[in-house]
Amino acid sequence: MSNDLNDLRALVRGRVLLPGDDGFDQARRPWNLAVEQRVPAVVEVADAADVAAVVGFARARGLAVSAQPNGHGATGEPEGAILLRTRRLDTLEIDPAGRRARVGAGVASGSLQAAAAPYGLTGLPGSSPVVSVAGVALGGGLSWFGRKHGWVADSVTAFDVVDADGRQRHVTAGTDPDLFWAMRGGGGSFAVVTALELSLHRAPHLYGGRVLWAARHAPDVMDAFRQITATAPDELSLWLELLHFPGSDPMIAVDATYLGGTAEARDLLSPLDRLPHPLADGRRPMTAAELGTITGEPTDPGAGSSRAELLTDLDDTTAKTLLADPVAPLMMAQVRHLGGAFARPSDSPHGPLLEPYALYLFGVPADPVTAEAVTVRQRELAEALPVSGRKPFTFLRPGESVADAFTPATLNRLRDVKRRHDPHDTIRGNFPVPG
Repeated sequence: MSNDLNDLRALVRGRVLLPGDDGFDQARRPWNLAVEQRVPAVVEVADAADVAAVVGFARARGLAVSAQPNGHGATGEPEGAILLRTRRLDTLEIDPAGRRARVGAGVASGSLQAAAAPYGLTGLPGSSPVVSVAGVALGGGLSWFGRKHGWVADSVTAFDVVDADGRQRHVTAGTDPDLFWAMRGGGGSFAVVTALELSLHRAPHLYGGRVLWAARHAPDVMDAFRQITATAPDELSLWLELLHFPGSDPMIAVDATYLGGTAEARDLLSPLDRLPHPLADGRRPMTAAELGTITGEPTDPGAGSSRAELLTDLDDTTAKTLLADPVAPLMMAQVRHLGGAFARPSDSPHGPLLEPYALYLFGVPADPVTAEAVTVRQRELAEALPVSGRKPFTFLRPGESVADAFTPATLNRLRDVKRRHDPHDTIRGNFPVPG
């Protein structure tokens, strides 16, 4: 097999790395270093033609391919598949008059934001500026501005793909409605994305930032968070975090963004100003390019263990349960306010998010004992809280599957799309859709 895979070198302009080559182990590593990716080859593609060549090569030999720009969302599921690194597919074009963008599969969210900001426009960024726009869209995507504009996938208007037969195609709701529907939130199991087109949104004024308090103020901060989110307009998004970093005291934070001016934002967030003096207050007017700085997420790979749930309520009992015990050994328990456009109809696999809050639990499995403790704490919290049992696809973790994100009817429809467009399972996503 290794000799056969060596033939890839003559087919592509990009770099082919096989086991034993210098740089192979580095190239196959995912973003989450707790995940092992056992792949027979890594191809760092130079362009869409390279993608087509590799997919055609794999299809002819009964192999599979799995595409990742830099490994976010990796699960280890596509074991044995040729790994396509698509970070060099970095096309980035802004049409300010049409409020549209065309972005390559390797373009990071922060890069799109930086390009759109000078025109008073924004994409739909999440918490991290280094994740790819394409990867977020394929997973549906929960954005800072989702309460106003819905899923990230709702803003996608076209995909450029290489299909399972190695053909380059332009996919829209008009050319192939079922495939377009499946790719707007159903994952990377249907075709390899080389670029996508999406609508941008007006953002002439933005306000946001993090406010941080010592953990002893958690009940007051939680009350203010619940008060603000109970009546928040769609333009305002709030996330609450219970934080406990190694070597520091526990803390609580509220992260906020507002699609509007400073005066309105300060008025909406005024309950926070009546709380005890914070350790830090980073709220300020900002540009769309600066949104990735709010949560301060790592911009380099590292090991992590996460679990997400959707909360059906954040009543007094739920709030008390969240605050009853320290989050340690977790580093973070995050509650995101949903509602707004998230709860309205969406022609995407997940459809509307009717739950009012999302819960995200994160820890670092520094060693086997800590890894087990993190898992136990995540399970304890999830079992003690009112959760719906469904999860956003974009928040799935290794060991979970598409069945945890979608209804049986949606999963059957996704399977039908998979069978028709990739009957030989040549394209493998991080969370595969079975044919």
